[in-house]
Amino acid sequence: MTALATTLGSLTLSSPILTAAGTSGYGDELAGYGDLAALGAVVTKSLASFAWEGNRAPRVASSGPHMLNAVGLAGPGVAAWRSEFLAPLRARGATVVASIWGRTNEEFAEAARLMIGAEVVALEVNVSCPNLESRSTMFAHSAVATAEVVRASKVAGLPLWIKLSPNTPDLVDIAGAAIDAGADALVLVNTVLGLGIDIERRRASLGNGGGGVSGPGILPVALRAVYECHAAYPHTPIVGVGGVSTGEDAVAMVMAGARAVQVGTATFANPRAPWSIQRGMEQWMQRHHVHNIEEIVGVAHG
Repeated sequence: MTALATTLGSLTLSSPILTAAGTSGYGDELAGYGDLAALGAVVTKSLASFAWEGNRAPRVASSGPHMLNAVGLAGPGVAAWRSEFLAPLRARGATVVASIWGRTNEEFAEAARLMIGAEVVALEVNVSCPNLESRSTMFAHSAVATAEVVRASKVAGLPLWIKLSPNTPDLVDIAGAAIDAGADALVLVNTVLGLGIDIERRRASLGNGGGGVSGPGILPVALRAVYECHAAYPHTPIVGVGGVSTGEDAVAMVMAGARAVQVGTATFANPRAPWSIQRGMEQWMQRHHVHNIEEIVGVAHG
């Protein structure tokens, strides 16, 4: 194993640095900026069992260094993704994690079922879906609903990484329900709910009204989620995501308890961000004589 290699349950990845769902497309879109095989994994944009158009425009707005989005999980569906996007991605040597979503337990089950036989190492189950019209009934805001989705997604026979929402005071309990239902790893966290106002048009910046905030400002939110869930469930692998912009940010995620770190919004400003963050992390480890990731996982807990 290399110094950067990390394990998440039964999986060993060559690097802890992954792309985040929704920020690197469906296939090899980032291949012109770096070697996809050098990253721990490429996580696809979330896919349903059906094609979905998403929310009305505008779908993305800026807020200082942050991004506000309400894309609404637009996508071609699992079958189209497997026929058009997966092969080029695998041809690049990428390790692939497929993200799935649905509006009902059966839709999650069907998306998972359609992934059977695909060359992916895990499914990221996006139960936090922050851009749909029924935010108040989001799966990730209910321990019972989250557990039901986990059980429904087992049909794929793949490791399940459950992506949770920071927009609930019950995050730790919901994470526990996901683990009890069979989650193999937790992905913490999705975007923070927010709103932008276009003062010239005198209306919300996004066509859907509110949306999800991402960018450097949510790093402390994500770190706290990782820290608290690692404290509660120290034997469950965690993938940290939210606001990671530098190698030092990635190190902080690992010290909080993450075994892998996803890079998302930083990629929009700099498509080479996943590789530069990976280099920055490796350089930090060399400066501090850290020989492998295992030495620093969760060390912030004392």
